[in-house]
Parts: sequence; structure tokens; C-alpha cells
Amino acid sequence: MNLSALEISKKLKGSVFGDDKVIIQSLSRIEDAEKGSISFIAHEKYLPFLKKTKASAVLISKNIEISEYESTTIIRVHDAYNSFAQLLIEWSNEKTKDKKEGIHPTAIIDPSVQIGAKVFIGPYVFIGSNTKIEDGVQIQSHCYLGNKVEIKKNTILNPRVSILDNSEIGSECILHPGVVIGSDGFGFVPQKSQVYLKIPHLGKVIIMDNVEIGSNTTIDKATLGATIIGEGVKLDNLIQIAHNVEIGSHTVIAAQTGVAGSSKIGSHCVIGGQVGIIGHLKIGNGVHIQGQTGVISNIEDGGTVQGTPAIDYKSFYKSYVLFKSLPKIETRLSRLEKIK
Repeated sequence: MNLSALEISKKLKGSVFGDDKVIIQSLSRIEDAEKGSISFIAHEKYLPFLKKTKASAVLISKNIEISEYESTTIIRVHDAYNSFAQLLIEWSNEKTKDKKEGIHPTAIIDPSVQIGAKVFIGPYVFIGSNTKIEDGVQIQSHCYLGNKVEIKKNTILNPRVSILDNSEIGSECILHPGVVIGSDGFGFVPQKSQVYLKIPHLGKVIIMDNVEIGSNTTIDKATLGATIIGEGVKLDNLIQIAHNVEIGSHTVIAAQTGVAGSSKIGSHCVIGGQVGIIGHLKIGNGVHIQGQTGVISNIEDGGTVQGTPAIDYKSFYKSYVLFKSLPKIETRLSRLEKIK
């Protein structure tokens, strides 16, 4: 893709200062940009890089003041981070617009499988009986699809994704390498003989449209019914979603978080990394859970919590101030006791 600074400015509804005819051929970080690339500054702490960057153009948010810009072309936009993300999406779409099609000869596909138009099925893929694959689906090498699986339009399965029996994946989804959908939940009943009886999991996983699931994330099927991931949900790498969990639309969850069985998470929630949520809870809509929080009780709509066990984040920080001061307080108490 070759665009002038002026063309990019018009695309992003910005203003150009400097050479508006300079041609942009790539995107780069401000720290290591080269000639012919465009970068961005969305925070003042990166302004020192502006004088020495080799980028041919730099997007800068309108709320950031700059006194000089040397020879680099500046494109002023409302939000440089958001504008750069738009360019990233456009560049990415340009690279992937010519999707592969066809079925690799090493793929093993049951005769009952329904395959739509413009589908790609890569090397060493296995697809079980009565599975349905809609138009534009891309299935990369070494993926496993069980029986009665449904993959809707334009979904991408990256290498080594495993989707087990009866799972349903929506359209325009992206599953990254190593994702496992529809494995058994962790359900065992202790017996008098001090052994555990395995609970059969007869349900399924339903993933709605426009969901992205990071590498090595696992989503277990329900005991009965369905584990449900709502539309537009974004899951990071290394997340565990247990049986019968429901996650509302457009919720985002960062890496190494675990959600125990039958908990319900609302829509538009933001959940940090290494969060643990115990089973059978109800997390409301628009909830923010800070990283490394342990959630052991329900959270109402719009709540923001932190700590283990989770409490309101303002209360957490007040408590933390006291916690950090405990050694000094203990020393003072010891001194007072000696005086007495």
C-alpha cells in the first residue's frame, strides 16, 4: 500500500503540517521507524522521539502540544492511537484480501461434511461427521473438528485449533493457535471410597459472531445446555472458561484469567490478567475487575473491584496505604511498649 500523507490525512480526518506529498509504505513504532513509514504519538512521554525519528510522517493527537517537528511530516488527528489502529486494520486487510481457497490433499474429511464456497482447508486437518462449514471459512493446518460442529461465514481457525463435538462458532471469528473448544468440564463427585466419580458433560459450546480467542485458551462444554460466549467478546491467551459459563457481548478478558463453572458475566465488562472468578457468581454489565483480583461474590452493574477477596477498588487502595505502613506502625508500637 502506497499513500501520500495528504491521502492518509483525509482518510483520518486530520490536518497535515509539512510535506503532504511524502509517500508512506509501512507502519512502525516511533522508536525504530525508518524512512517511508508512519508512526504515532498518543502520549507526551514519547515526544522526545519526535526529534530523532526517521519516520516520514507521524500521527499526533490534537491534545498534545509540540513546539517543533524538525523535518518530519506531522498529521494532527483527534486520537492518534485510534487513528493508527485504523491504519493497522487497513494494512492488515490489504495483506489478507486474497484468501486461500481449496482443500489440501492431506486433509481427512468425512463425506457427510457440508462445505461452503471459497473455503480453505489446510494440511492435515481432520473434520468429523455432519459438520457444517460456511462460506469463506479458513482452516489452517493441523486443526481438529469433531462431529456436528458448525463454523459460520468468514471465521478463521489458525493452526492446531481443536473444536470438539457439537460446538457452534459464529461468523467473522478468529481462533488463534492452540485454542480448545468443547472439552469436558472439571466435574467430579467425591465418593465414600475416597475416589472421584466423573460427571459426564453432554452440553455444548456456543460462540457468537465477531469473537476473538487467544492462543491456548480453553472453553469447556456445558454439563447440560451450553457454555455461551457473546457477540464481540475478546479473550486473550491462556484463559480458562469452565462449563456452563456465560459471557455477555463485547466483554474483554486479559491473559491467565480463570472463570469457574456456571458463573455469568455481563456485557461490556473489562477483566484484567490473572483474575480468578469462583463458580456460580453473577457479574453485572460494565464491570471492571483489576488484574490479579480474586472474585468470590456477585458484583453489581458498573462496579470496579480489586484485591483478594475483591472489594471496591477505592477501598482497596485506602487499605493498601495502611498495609504498606504496617512495618512502621509495628516499630512505633514496639518503641511505645519499651517506654512503658
